[in-house]
Amino acid sequence: MSELRIALEDAAGEGIISDTQAERLLPYLTARNIGARVAGGLLDAPSAEVANPLEDTEAPRFVRGFHDVLITIGIIVLLVGLWGLAHRYLLVLAIVLLAEILVRRQRLALPAVVLTVALVVWLIYTVIGYISATPALSDNFTIGALVLTVPFPLTLAAFYWRYRVPLSLALLLFSLFGLLLATIFYVIGSALHSTDVPADYPTVTLVILLAAAVGSFALAMRFDLSDPRRVTRRSDVAFWLHLATAPALLYSTILLALRLELGDGAAAFANLANVFFGGYTQALTVLGVVVAMMLIGLVIDRRAFVTAGLVSLGLATGALLRHNNAGLDQVGFLVLLIVGVVVLVIGIGWTTLRRVVVSQLPDGLQARLPVLR
Repeated sequence: MSELRIALEDAAGEGIISDTQAERLLPYLTARNIGARVAGGLLDAPSAEVANPLEDTEAPRFVRGFHDVLITIGIIVLLVGLWGLAHRYLLVLAIVLLAEILVRRQRLALPAVVLTVALVVWLIYTVIGYISATPALSDNFTIGALVLTVPFPLTLAAFYWRYRVPLSLALLLFSLFGLLLATIFYVIGSALHSTDVPADYPTVTLVILLAAAVGSFALAMRFDLSDPRRVTRRSDVAFWLHLATAPALLYSTILLALRLELGDGAAAFANLANVFFGGYTQALTVLGVVVAMMLIGLVIDRRAFVTAGLVSLGLATGALLRHNNAGLDQVGFLVLLIVGVVVLVIGIGWTTLRRVVVSQLPDGLQARLPVLR
């Protein structure tokens, strides 16, 4: 399937077929075993029947060979050099030129990801620099946030329209969520005469952030459920959406459950770290949320929901050990041991655990979920 997918994407890149036709042809040809490997002119039946564990899970295709890695290293080195020596608008010109060659023409996946991230980093740096230099924006959070989010949907929409990078579509959707959040904060700030809604109304802010995280999760699931076998580009978009949604959903839930005040990002994580020294009930709350997230990850076959909770799992476990009079010199090693065991058990037994969990769900729901392996 990997060779067939690469061939179809190359054909789309050369204009032989459209991107939409490539996405529709892939499951059609795969279902008819047309993409099976051919060795020495003969069909290699065992290879065709044995599923590739990477292709059958959530991993998007990043690298075709070391050529992609070498090109990506060159991109990073070149852009870092331009960052320090040239004007910032020359940097974005370089990103576009490299995207034309490496993404539009050669269809290289890993360079496409790096160039998309580079564009976003450049945009963040440029917009934040403008806001910082404008006191009317930097002194008013609600207006500054709105100005910060406006350029992202426009830029990412143009980038996705031109290069069809799944990550750019995922970031475009997140930027729309960000713009919606900024608009909501602006409306609330205007109604309540507040220039910093998160600081003045932390509980309201947490409710809004949790609602946005749930909406983002629903959007990611829409992409996921539209491609349960994960053979089209929609699966790659869902991967990126879940990768960002999982920590957003986890920490907004934890922060709201613990009723912590949400200031800037650093303060939020500092408050979360205090769970390690907090009460027994707080630790149990965090542990319950983490376990629930891991179960969600098993059901939808997305490991991002497991990895997102590892830090919180360690903090909550440490707090429980401390309340059970574990020695301070032992807590750190015990936490590492427990978290390591949990990760290995879930990682090694992922397929079996998922089969056990999903089998308990109604048949109608099972039929809509990603296939069991």
